[in-house]
Formats: sequence, C-alpha cells, structure tokens
Amino acid sequence: MDQQQQQQGAGQATTQQGTSNNSQEDYGDKGLDFVEKKSGHTMNRNTNEKITDGARGLFEKATG
Repeated sequence: MDQQQQQQGAGQATTQQGTSNNSQEDYGDKGLDFVEKKSGHTMNRNTNEKITDGARGLFEKATG
C-alpha cells in the first residue's frame, strides 16, 4: 500500500511542477509569442522574458 501511495504522490508532484512552468507564461509572454509568429521572427525564450519583464516593470512604474 505504501508503494502505491508513493507512486501517486510522485505523479502529483510531476503534475504540479509541469503546471507551474506553464503558469509562468503570462499574457505579455503570450502576446509577444503571437507577434513573433505573425511577423515571422523568432527569439530565444530568455530574450522574450527580458523584454516582457522590462515592459511590465515600466508599466508598473508608470501606473503605480
């Protein structure tokens, strides 16, 4: 019984970890991905994060 519970726990941990990676992509990231696809340009994921984080920071600074 313990082995079965451990396997279920391991499956839940994997599921939670997978969803946390997907939840890190917010609307800004998705919007930039959309613009890239429409324009035919592709950038590294890290570059996209820097761009959207910078834009978000400017927005928050301007709006308070």
